[in-house]
Amino acid sequence: MTPDQYCQDKAAASGSSFYYSFLFLPRDKRRAITTLYAFCREVDDVVDECSDSHVARSTLNWWRGQVAEIYGGKPQHPVALALVPIVRQFNMAQEHLLEIIDGMEMDLDQPRYSDFKSLQLYCYRVASVVGLLSVEIFGYSDRQTLKYAHDLGIALQLTNIIRDVGEDARRNRIYLPMDEMQQFNVTAADILAARDSENFQELMAFQIERAQRYYQQALAQLPDSDRKSQRTGLIMAAIYRATLDEVIHSGCHVLTERVSLTPLRKLWLAWTTWLKN
Repeated sequence: MTPDQYCQDKAAASGSSFYYSFLFLPRDKRRAITTLYAFCREVDDVVDECSDSHVARSTLNWWRGQVAEIYGGKPQHPVALALVPIVRQFNMAQEHLLEIIDGMEMDLDQPRYSDFKSLQLYCYRVASVVGLLSVEIFGYSDRQTLKYAHDLGIALQLTNIIRDVGEDARRNRIYLPMDEMQQFNVTAADILAARDSENFQELMAFQIERAQRYYQQALAQLPDSDRKSQRTGLIMAAIYRATLDEVIHSGCHVLTERVSLTPLRKLWLAWTTWLKN
């Protein structure tokens, strides 16, 4: 199996919404974004699938070594090998790949977040940085597009957090800011025990409103001159906003239910968004 085929299989197997947004790209950009996504999946899986935190930490350090090899050596992993020509072609910064790893490592160190500022750092590392790298692949002419990519990354990650509250709690992770939980009289024990309540619903409405603000802010910052080149990101925004709407329409029972869109709906959203932009 070639490194490119490994990355393609990794992306396709995830079933992620990201995969649908890649379908309409030219071949070289589709290959590049698929490889970047495969890298993110690899380092994310280290944390999610390894029960021993010491082993996970060591593996993430190994990946830091692989990143160094991508930029000046002979990497071993298929994803790292596939990244070698891509980081050169699309001017992808080494420190950004390392920041993604730093973000994944936060899951080993920090199962709770005291306030939104600390959560924002996590969202920046695991999502906004990916957005900034993606913008390099898609191409842009106005630096304002970087602000769009940053805020869209935050919006997408906040949507993930809202959708996955129950699933994360079953891993003893709570990404809702603790000071905001206190504000709405929701305890960590309530979330870990999946106790839905009026207070919890008000807390989630607060989280949803913030995510919606970030979508609005991101899209308002995208210059018209770069809308066409950034259609892949706009597809992601459409799919994730539709997911957020489904969470709302289902009653926001995220402690016990996980909302997802059907593959056909994701494909429809991808196609219609591509045609509109």
